[in-house]
Amino acid sequence: MTTAPAIEVGHPNSAVPITLEKFKALFNQLDRGNLHTLSAVYSEDIRFQDPLGQVEGLDALTHYFASAYTNVISCHFIFDEPVVQGSSASIPWVMHLRHKRIRGGRDIQVAGISHVVVKNGRICYHRDYFDAGQLLYENLPVIGGVIRWVKGYAG
Repeated sequence: MTTAPAIEVGHPNSAVPITLEKFKALFNQLDRGNLHTLSAVYSEDIRFQDPLGQVEGLDALTHYFASAYTNVISCHFIFDEPVVQGSSASIPWVMHLRHKRIRGGRDIQVAGISHVVVKNGRICYHRDYFDAGQLLYENLPVIGGVIRWVKGYAG
């Protein structure tokens, strides 16, 4: 899939579709061994937040992801079509994660959405929205069963 048709020549935010393609590729290749590639997508002054924490600056983001990916066996994303307005974009996704400490390394799926702001061809703001309970708490050995039961009972 090429991004050329989505780019408007002379449009002040023509870098957004290209940056989103780089973003999607990055997160489907990211692991502890290639965190240096974050700089191809993120600005030095990146502000990042998700339900588990927030950081400012590329070095802090690199450390955050190094910690997050410590026990990851595999992680890939299925991205849906982004909604772009000016230099901002929201992109829905489903993460497929296998983690040594979550569900014995079995695949879990978590739906979420990333909101990003692009400046000078790099992402300067990135906020992820997802259910931390779906990622963590529902997959813990004892409490996970209780949470899944409560959700089933309530819904």
